[in-house]
Amino acid sequence: MFKIIVCIKAVPDPKMASEIKIDPQTKTLTRANVPLVLNQLDKHAMEAALVLKSEVDCEITVVSMGPPPAAAILKECLAMGADRGVLLSDRAFGGADAYATAYTLARGIEKICTPDLVLCGMASSDGSTEWVAPELGVFLDMPVVTGVKKITADSGKWWQIKSHIDNGYRLLKVELPAVLAVTRELNDPRNISFSGIIKARKKEISTWDFKALEVPESSLGLAGSPTIISDLRVSSSKRKVELLEGTREEKAEQLVQKLAAAGIL
Repeated sequence: MFKIIVCIKAVPDPKMASEIKIDPQTKTLTRANVPLVLNQLDKHAMEAALVLKSEVDCEITVVSMGPPPAAAILKECLAMGADRGVLLSDRAFGGADAYATAYTLARGIEKICTPDLVLCGMASSDGSTEWVAPELGVFLDMPVVTGVKKITADSGKWWQIKSHIDNGYRLLKVELPAVLAVTRELNDPRNISFSGIIKARKKEISTWDFKALEVPESSLGLAGSPTIISDLRVSSSKRKVELLEGTREEKAEQLVQKLAAAGIL
């Protein structure tokens, strides 16, 4: 059976971004009071897996690293049509940068199965480093394609991928197993159905701590993150608004004079 792993992330609700605070000691984000939602680009990764499932006999496992409340986001993916969920949750995982996150996910994936395909969103709304997928490919020893906007599956191991690049795209052949980081251009994610919610109640979500991964605690979370944040602060910006009076021609003349005085013209 074809095995697909979809890496998803439970991120703070972007609508409540103003509630996210910064821990002055660890220089990490504190988001305990902000509700979690499924990262938008990961919805497109889930949809890609579900489309493939409709074409071939396969099993979809969603895996996420996060706090216990992230289990609800995994349950959402099960309601969409995934077969199984695995939550990597432990205080030891806290404060992980992209490198430590990819390492943890890779060790979790290896424990789950030997996948034929790993799908994930190209970036997360809270970090947006775009580094997790490439590093995941390194840890799993798989080829990686980022910016995926079209997947042409084949009965063999070589699939054609259309990938975004600046001012264009590239077409390439990728040998499976592989890691694909998808964009929103790939598809339109489906809505959760009532029958999907009912079926999700019978599906399994496993929760694993760092001991289940059988790796040194020093390689995880903040301790295993090579990224060093020397300073992190909230930036503030202020804008001055001035209303111009007069006719359209007078306003245009005033605007030109002000732009010239500011050195813009």
